Amino acid sequence: MEPLRTVTVRALSGRVGTVGSGDGGVRMTQLNGKPVQLKEEADEPGWEVDPDDDWGIAVVETVGRQLKLRREAVGMRAADFGLAVGYGEDLVYKIESGKRIPRPEYLDKADKVLDAGGLLSAMKEDVKKVRYPKNVREIAKLEAQAVELGVYVGLSLHGLLQTPEHARALFEARQPPYSEEEVERLVAARMARKAVFDKSPVPALSFVQEEAALRRRIGGTMVRRRQLEHLLGVARLRNVTFQVMPTESGAHPGVDGKIELLKFADGTAVGRSDGAFNGRPTTEPKELRILELRYSTIRAEALTPGESLAFIEQLLGET
Repeated sequence: MEPLRTVTVRALSGRVGTVGSGDGGVRMTQLNGKPVQLKEEADEPGWEVDPDDDWGIAVVETVGRQLKLRREAVGMRAADFGLAVGYGEDLVYKIESGKRIPRPEYLDKADKVLDAGGLLSAMKEDVKKVRYPKNVREIAKLEAQAVELGVYVGLSLHGLLQTPEHARALFEARQPPYSEEEVERLVAARMARKAVFDKSPVPALSFVQEEAALRRRIGGTMVRRRQLEHLLGVARLRNVTFQVMPTESGAHPGVDGKIELLKFADGTAVGRSDGAFNGRPTTEPKELRILELRYSTIRAEALTPGESLAFIEQLLGET
């Protein structure tokens, strides 16, 4: 590990108080004469560490320990550091003690404030993986690496297409029920996977969704309306092809379940289908050709991208 460097940091000071009305308030302070809102734990639902994820706990504890060592090495109090990065003192202590997952932007700000030379920012990749539940961590990793992604989904919207409210409604409907903390953690993890839309260079993304999934009223009228508006925005992206499979189309190769195909920059690929090869992921060329044939047939039978956009607009008008 690189030895800690000594830097000079000017102590920050501010007058902290709670302002607002009603049941809640916002923790505010003054920094350089300007009001600053300090984030508290309630402002970041879903950033708790999964108590059953030993690897995730170890990563977050290590990152927290490094943050604390850097802060103490420059002689900065937790309260002053919190002011510098926009976090309340209690939340700073929870992150440093490994009880909360730090946001990527938190690590970037900490790196700059503590003059860590990029060492704290470099921890973002490992921390990002902790956001995903253990059972979807490998899927999220593959999605992040793919240069092409093709997906057919029947009963529900693909996770990469869901709004937070839609995802929350799905998780809240599970039986046996998740706890509130588990729901927030799962929603946050699903939203984190959507970073694939911000990659550079952008991957080619193709989605085919059954009409029934778009008509299902998940979460109520406003949640459904926002979900349809979000779908329109995604479907209009240059690197996205979105198609709807009409219910009246009858039998097709996807009726047995979801199909996923991911291709990577080195020419390799991985695929999975609920209705083939016992649902296991495959990299075998022969099996991949079968999944590609099924997916291309599905796309050919679905509405065109233009017709699909018009269909979503029609549903939106009916909502």
